Amino acid sequence: MKNVILSMLMSTPLIAADLSFYVGTYTKGGASEGIYHGTLNTETGEAKLLGLAGKAENPSFVAIHPNRKFLYAVVEDNGGAVGAFAIEKDGTLRKLNTGSTKHSGNCHVWVDSTGKNALAASYGSGTIASLPIKEDGSLGEATAIIQHVGSGPDKSRQEKPHAHAIYQNGAFVYACDLGTDDVFIYKFDADKGTLTPHTPKSGRVPAGGGPRHLAFHPKGGFAYVNSEMTSAVTTFVHDAEKGTLDPVQTLSTLPEDYATPKNSSTAEIHCRPDGKFVYVSNRGHDSIAVFAVGADGKLTKVEIADAKVKVPRGFGISPDGKWLIAAGQSSNDLALHAIDAARGKLTFKSIIGKVGAPVNVEFVK
Repeated sequence: MKNVILSMLMSTPLIAADLSFYVGTYTKGGASEGIYHGTLNTETGEAKLLGLAGKAENPSFVAIHPNRKFLYAVVEDNGGAVGAFAIEKDGTLRKLNTGSTKHSGNCHVWVDSTGKNALAASYGSGTIASLPIKEDGSLGEATAIIQHVGSGPDKSRQEKPHAHAIYQNGAFVYACDLGTDDVFIYKFDADKGTLTPHTPKSGRVPAGGGPRHLAFHPKGGFAYVNSEMTSAVTTFVHDAEKGTLDPVQTLSTLPEDYATPKNSSTAEIHCRPDGKFVYVSNRGHDSIAVFAVGADGKLTKVEIADAKVKVPRGFGISPDGKWLIAAGQSSNDLALHAIDAARGKLTFKSIIGKVGAPVNVEFVK
């Protein structure tokens, strides 16, 4: 019996009661100085904002290395770059170096599952890049830079490519491009840091949608993409071996009676870690759309919950799936919500604290 219990403990992921999280911000305007950090007790729901972790210029999105020793952030430096930081024992950040993406408007960063590369998407230039991560956590020269090509039907927003986010899943990398309505697909060599265009080249959202972010189902088989311009979420069947994305459903993220959809746009999307629910933030409407995931991967709307912040640019879900922290870019604060385990619904708990123009919330997992 003792061996059975030990085996069960070893096979069950242990999640500490106190979790650290980092907040990416916009520093333009002077309300913020860089990347902030805090803690959340997953048992009590007590959340604390500890203050500035590290100074950086407009570190809007951050990504944490799988070894939890390093953090990478979008920074504005020489047009577009990724900043590398060491995570100190007290949670503060020590700047290591900056790696150039060679193009303008870097807006999203992702660390691949091997921890060997930082992947970056640049909105202004419509490019993506791969930068090698050295043993000390610093970044080397880009090993791949790819220029997206194309446009969309809305010439005011889609006159050219706008790479908005980038993700790695297995042997492939996926890049959402708001300007072309594509989620571009690339074969990925983590050892070499190379990206090779795939056939088919992409999965596509409905024309004029403007794909912004992507969330893979944690158990595989499906992926979900939020379209910024039409406030919608598209379900894709995802073949991990072939790398393909095939759209099967698109739903609005707003209430049916919301009369001014052009005043709202989606921002970020996440699956709950158990894969039962999908969450999408709505700016303008200032809400979080909650969807239940069916056995076929398709979504059913559960509720449109008040985010309790103004312009919920991004949000993070705790690794145990019990808590959601929404970042209010315009209200300069963070809102903590409890997640109902059975229904996925959100219950507002508290405003964690004030921080200038928060954009992104990332838990240390």
